[in-house]
Amino acid sequence: MENSGTLTMDVLHNELEQLRKKTTRLEKSRKDQLSIAIVSGDMDKILAAMIISLAAAAMDSRVKLFFSFWALSALRDPKKKAKGKDFISKMFGIMLPKGRNRLKLSNMNMCGMGPVMIKGLMKKQNVLSLDEMFQQAAELGIEITVCEMSMNLMGFKKEEMIDYPHLRYAGATTFVADAGESSMQWFI
Repeated sequence: MENSGTLTMDVLHNELEQLRKKTTRLEKSRKDQLSIAIVSGDMDKILAAMIISLAAAAMDSRVKLFFSFWALSALRDPKKKAKGKDFISKMFGIMLPKGRNRLKLSNMNMCGMGPVMIKGLMKKQNVLSLDEMFQQAAELGIEITVCEMSMNLMGFKKEEMIDYPHLRYAGATTFVADAGESSMQWFI
C-alpha cells in the first residue's frame, strides 16, 4: 500500500515538473509587446488605442497596431486622391471620413459638435491631438499594419494612405502571428 502511495507521489512530482517546464517555456516565448486590433473608426476609440500605444511604447514595450475595416478611415490622407476606383469604391470614399481629424465620436457626436468639443478640451488640458499622437507614435517606432483585405473590400488604395515610417500592408494572419508572440493583446 505504501509503495503505491510513493509511486503516485513520484508520478505527481514528474507531472508537476513537466508543467513547470511548459509554463517557463510559454512565458519565455512571449515578448514584451502589445498588439492591438483596431476595427472601430470612432474618434474616441482611435484616441484610446493611441493613448494606450504611446504609454506602452514609452515603457519600452514594442507596439504593433492592426487597422482594419472602419478604423482605416483614420489612416486616409485627406490630401491624397486615388485613381482608378470603381463606383462602389468611390461611394465608400465619399461616405467614410477622410482622415483622423474627420472621425465621429461613438457617443454624443451631436452632428459633429462632439468631436469639436473633445478636441477643444484636449487642447485646453494639454492632451496631444491625434496628429501629434501619430507623430509621436512614429518617433517611438510603433508599427502600423493596414489590413489588405479590409482595404480592398472598402475600395481604398495604398496611395491614399498616410505617410508613416512604420506602415505596412498585410492580412489578418500577420496580426494573429504578432498577437501570438505578444504578452498583451487588445481589440478595439
